[in-house]
Amino acid sequence: MNKVDQQTTICPWCHTEIVWDEELGPEEYCPHCENELKGYRTLSLNVDNDEDEDEEMNDGEPDMNLYSSGQEEGFRSTNRSMLALEETVERILDQQEEVPECPSCREYMLETGRQTMSKEEGYEPTAHEHIGDALLPVPFQVIWYVCPTCFQMQNRLRFNDREELLRRLSSGSK
Repeated sequence: MNKVDQQTTICPWCHTEIVWDEELGPEEYCPHCENELKGYRTLSLNVDNDEDEDEEMNDGEPDMNLYSSGQEEGFRSTNRSMLALEETVERILDQQEEVPECPSCREYMLETGRQTMSKEEGYEPTAHEHIGDALLPVPFQVIWYVCPTCFQMQNRLRFNDREELLRRLSSGSK
């Protein structure tokens, strides 16, 4: 019976280990977060117990085994760092009024700040003849969010300004 190497892929978005079936081949999309696995951020590792084959595959490159002597502590430290990061993210999310989902990887996004849009800041509102005015009176605010996993940025209109927008849209045409 021939021994077949098992291919392991780490999802670059949700950091989940994905072991694919030799009959089906490699996954194109992560089964956990459904993001594409092929690309510049994807890391694939060959898992193999035969040291001779490992040496052939490395071709003289240093051993990247996380469990080799001297690197175990770094591996544990990274896990502690990841746990601390996740705990901090959870605390921040608990304090947010709104917790949008990242459109790219579906992780929860963190509020980074608010931006006031005004004429002094260079914002020019468009007047619409159907409502006789701009959709949003200046100044208004947008709230900026960042994804802690894929670093996608997104902004949303502040709640009070959303209500004003809806009020103007529902006031009818002139």
